[in-house]
Amino acid sequence: MTHTAGVISGEISNSPVSTRLRFFALIAIVLLGSRHALGDGPSELAGLRALYPSLDSLYIDLHKNPELSLHEERTAAKLAARLRNLGFEVTERVGGFGVVGVLRNGAGPTVMVRTDMDALPIKEQTGLPYASTTTVKNDAGGTVPVMHACGHDIHMSSWVGAATLLSRTRDRWHGTLVFVGQPAEEVVQGAENMIKDGLMTRFPKPDFVIGLHDTQVLPAGQIGVVAGPAYAASNAVDIRFFGKGGHGAAPHLTIDPLLIAARTVVTLQTIVSREVNPFDPAVVTVGTFHAGTKRNIIADEAKLELTVRSFKPEVQKHLLAAIERIAKAEAAAAGAPREPEVVVDAHEASEVVFNDPVLAARLTTALRRGLGDANVVPGQPVTGSEDFGVFGRVAGVPSIQLSIGAVEPAQFASAKSAGTTVPGPHSPLFAPDREPTIRTAVAAFTLSALELVGTPAGGK
Repeated sequence: MTHTAGVISGEISNSPVSTRLRFFALIAIVLLGSRHALGDGPSELAGLRALYPSLDSLYIDLHKNPELSLHEERTAAKLAARLRNLGFEVTERVGGFGVVGVLRNGAGPTVMVRTDMDALPIKEQTGLPYASTTTVKNDAGGTVPVMHACGHDIHMSSWVGAATLLSRTRDRWHGTLVFVGQPAEEVVQGAENMIKDGLMTRFPKPDFVIGLHDTQVLPAGQIGVVAGPAYAASNAVDIRFFGKGGHGAAPHLTIDPLLIAARTVVTLQTIVSREVNPFDPAVVTVGTFHAGTKRNIIADEAKLELTVRSFKPEVQKHLLAAIERIAKAEAAAAGAPREPEVVVDAHEASEVVFNDPVLAARLTTALRRGLGDANVVPGQPVTGSEDFGVFGRVAGVPSIQLSIGAVEPAQFASAKSAGTTVPGPHSPLFAPDREPTIRTAVAAFTLSALELVGTPAGGK
């Protein structure tokens, strides 16, 4: 996923507003700790306090030993071993390094609980004592640093925590739990790969699907719930322009593809600002620009790489068509010797993650009942992308992805007061406030599953 990330700067303000924000944030975390994060809240979470140290150890291990997409072999083995020890029927290597654990407990609904497992090619800069120093060879043969910069280590630890609590409380529910460890989320391939390998046919088909994702837009201890579109559809687009190379001192004898590409970059910005309804969120971002080898040589090719995002299929279709139209028009205007190649990468595409509104309302009520109204808040859709929505869409059942606050509350309050943000997912500085974040995520998974398992599919 992609999120905007910033850094807190300057000293904490001593203004009355800032002081009040810090005070209430600290009170909130104390209350959260006393009510459920420390194990004294809902009876469904009994044992969480005693369980937490083992989850913390797992988190640190996962954080220190991240693995890239499609290479999650050791990570998957760790999750599989944990589920086996809890009594789940475990199958490994589903759609790559996917893990599926099934826990049957009589007749009742089937609930799928999903975590992602992969990390990112980012060099960690948090300065934490357990920071990742891992480097690996990527698929292109280059050496890259690896970091859990998107919080999948938080997700996995919380997933194991929920599996543990649910396996110990079988007298409280009936039905089937399907715990899914999904690889390759960061390249939006893992969900489809697991589906193609029989996830919905080899294993019990779910009546509900639950996932979660940590975020820097909420303080640790809070859960955000979005009803409807929650994460944007995305496409990766590559454009290759062709020109006529030559000497940089004689540009009149060339056709400069770098200039064509530069004009395209600028004109692409008019798609969202002038062609898309202002009430329809859309993003067209040029992430890379490659051209040339030396300052006095005009190249004969230039390449752009784009990410394109929206929440409606018709908007996404328009964005992609407009990108191709503009690229070809700029090339034609410059007299390019051939049309540009515009390629939409089918392997790096995701659909909108849609949170079922009825399920969202139901879980909001259940989570507020367990954790308190102040700790369960309305969330906001983000233009980051996920492949979580594939599971619910293929199964044809309600699904939801919850948002879990990951920022230390006082730090969150001071940043909000200063009008800044703290580092979030995909930042080399992303450092979740791990204890309250993991405990809240365990609670979110556990209470949501218990609300659904043992109740007839379709709700109360």
